[in-house]
Amino acid sequence: MVTKVEIVESAPYDLKGPRLIEGFPGIGLVGTIAASYLVEKLQMEQLGYITSEKFPALAAIHDYVPLHPARIYKSKKYNLLVLFSEFIVPLATVYPLSTEILKWSKAKGVSEIHSLGGINLKKGSRETFGIASTPDMVKRLEKAEVKTIKEGATTGVSGILLAECATQKFPASSILAQSNTSYMDPGAAARALACLSAVIGLEINTNELAAEAKLIEGKMKDIIQNAQDSHTQHYKAAESLGAMYG
Repeated sequence: MVTKVEIVESAPYDLKGPRLIEGFPGIGLVGTIAASYLVEKLQMEQLGYITSEKFPALAAIHDYVPLHPARIYKSKKYNLLVLFSEFIVPLATVYPLSTEILKWSKAKGVSEIHSLGGINLKKGSRETFGIASTPDMVKRLEKAEVKTIKEGATTGVSGILLAECATQKFPASSILAQSNTSYMDPGAAARALACLSAVIGLEINTNELAAEAKLIEGKMKDIIQNAQDSHTQHYKAAESLGAMYG
């Protein structure tokens, strides 16, 4: 049985040659954080949603309103589309979703697609990398001082979408910020958005994401320290009991 994925428009489409930015959950939730931040800061309007019988049976609730967890937003002011998901895309829908996004984008006259995501963080490193579907896009990434990946692999919806774009010579990029794998990383999302800003020439203020990143890092340090203190106390208590009863 073929898995069906449908993009449903619930508002008028009134853009010409817009860029599409997409973000899906992955390492550090970078894609979803960055895409939803764009929607909020640019005050974008919901254009529609994505649905499939293979998607999780859930609704996302924001400001008391239940919403489809995979949504598309538009901005006529910035001639921009943003697509993101609040759930991890089931494996069975990765291919049909990727192909449907590209098919819909071409039908709507989208000029280029940019994916935002995270990759495994090397200790102490905060770099951002890029992958492009065309030679011209490679040049644009390099001009924006994004390190391009010559050899490697990229997975999920963004990976398949990028491969499809390359096959069809459709302009696209994937911007990947090194991210912490243990918890959500708004700092990595901010770095991905900063690179996107340089590539497409759209000013994006990421100060709030940077502040949130510091807050989360502080909380994680406290959690780790408390866990270490608890382990030390437990070890000392065990030593004490051993000396008493041994």
